[in-house]
Amino acid sequence: MESSNDNEPGTVLLAGVVGSTAHGLAGPESDVDSMGVFAVPTMSLLGLDTPALSRVSVHPDVTMHEAGKAARLLLTANPTLTELLWLPEELYEQRTPLGNELVEIRSAFLSAARVRDAYLGYASQQLRKLRTAKHARHLKRLVDQGFALYATGALTVRLTDPASYLEFGERAIADPDSARRLLADAQARFDRTRSALPVEPDRGRVQDWLFRVRNAFWLSQP
Repeated sequence: MESSNDNEPGTVLLAGVVGSTAHGLAGPESDVDSMGVFAVPTMSLLGLDTPALSRVSVHPDVTMHEAGKAARLLLTANPTLTELLWLPEELYEQRTPLGNELVEIRSAFLSAARVRDAYLGYASQQLRKLRTAKHARHLKRLVDQGFALYATGALTVRLTDPASYLEFGERAIADPDSARRLLADAQARFDRTRSALPVEPDRGRVQDWLFRVRNAFWLSQP
């Protein structure tokens, strides 16, 4: 994807369908959410007027992050962006060689503390705004996926038992304390489990990838 339109990203390196569709929780009225990583000419990042580092659109719902910003977000274990690197193959919409490299180094972004903090933090946000069954479903999904990633080092985006999340969503709206208990139990589960993840991410591998992007797009998009 290449464009000079200020409302569109530069060259998309990697893009795919995320959110409820990817998790197996989508209903008839669910939106289809896409996420991606794009590159801009490296020289454009050095001037007075730098390009936007994120692009967000609705109808369709698409969020794109510039490669450097994406790398920094991934190093914080941002759950939504992290799942882009672990999607089932059929959910990828665009893949380039540099996008494939990003998927190949996905484990380099991970660290135990950041995964724990990010997934429990996002789950806590869902609890604070618990208004609909959707919030409760995502709370349970975040703690379950986050714990599996923390314990095993791998993220499974497509839920194996989506019906249990749908049922929990309805139950938690009727009994909000069940959501609070689930989050408290998840925190305890993290605390007593030894993580398969390293203490720190492999920033060297991440930086090597970003340098390859910068070199490939030094003056203009190919």
